[in-house]
Amino acid sequence: MEIKKLLITVLIFYSTLTYAQTFPFEQRNDFVFPDKNWEYVKDPSSQGWDTVKFAALKQFIIDSANTTGMMVVQHGKVIFNYGDIQELSYIASCRKSVLSILYGPFVENGKINLYKTLEQLNIDDLGGLLPIEKKATILNLLTARSGVYHEASYSGDEFAIAPKRGTVIPGSFFLYNNWDFNLAGYIFEKLTGVGIYDAVDSMLARPLKMEDWDKEMQHKDGDTLISKYLAYPMWFSTRDMARIGYLMLRNGQWDDKQIISTNWVRTITTTVTSFKEANEYKAAYFLNGCYFRYFGYGYLWWVWDSPNNKGVYEGAYTAQGNFGQYITILPALDLVIAHKTKSAYERYTSNYLTILSKLIEANNSVSATK
Repeated sequence: MEIKKLLITVLIFYSTLTYAQTFPFEQRNDFVFPDKNWEYVKDPSSQGWDTVKFAALKQFIIDSANTTGMMVVQHGKVIFNYGDIQELSYIASCRKSVLSILYGPFVENGKINLYKTLEQLNIDDLGGLLPIEKKATILNLLTARSGVYHEASYSGDEFAIAPKRGTVIPGSFFLYNNWDFNLAGYIFEKLTGVGIYDAVDSMLARPLKMEDWDKEMQHKDGDTLISKYLAYPMWFSTRDMARIGYLMLRNGQWDDKQIISTNWVRTITTTVTSFKEANEYKAAYFLNGCYFRYFGYGYLWWVWDSPNNKGVYEGAYTAQGNFGQYITILPALDLVIAHKTKSAYERYTSNYLTILSKLIEANNSVSATK
């Protein structure tokens, strides 16, 4: 068993070294890091963008989306923005991708062993976990492959279509499952001794010089009559979401400091669950194919996977949350897109991928290749 774990670790490390994420923009030396404020490009056409198409994109958002804030950053400077980008609001499941970032230093310093099982960690829940469920590892939680289908304290997942409890071997099957994600938050705090919001504050908000972060706004939520493990909702502004995206785009570097290792950034954004696998079970459940998921899955990040990872989407990945929250990274264009739909309005932006396509179409270099 120990040899098997060692081989898996070596394979994960090797995959991060060979991961095809070397792009022309990575060779540039003209990108910058924002200080207290983002720098805006006065003329985006100087960076190859069609400003007429930018205007059309903005009109499309006004007419056809419920976007409340959007910021697009290239080479560390803002080339497009829309709406209120400084308002703090709920980022829904993007919280999970933020947690994935936080795990990195503690995995690498040995405080968190991803191969520890729930049994070894003395994890149980209301009504008890089954013996097979206790064989799930922390890694299984981070990749939504635990095989534990206990109801979560906080809804917004695929629990309704989960297989029968005890029928799935941990690690063998992908299901987007809030129980996994909430427990991953609990385990992070248990093993590190650091609260999630304190970790965001010290590891991300302060080093990245976030403009709007307010730790006092953050609070856990969930129904403890259903599960012991609470969710950890987060409130960010659009422009601070962009800072998280830009940290990821720069492979964990901020100014002259390595905030998160390049190895960890590439590990968590490498496909674990393929696009094909992520769709097969759900498509069969939802009327023979009416349900469609566009991405594969890494460690709490959604990854553009074959056949959708071509051209500008090579190496691309995104955090995404209910209502229309996104932090999208397109390394091929050296681009970060932060998108927000304020959940308090109870409206959805369901056409984010159309918005993204229209944005990409405004890039002259992309248009020239079509």
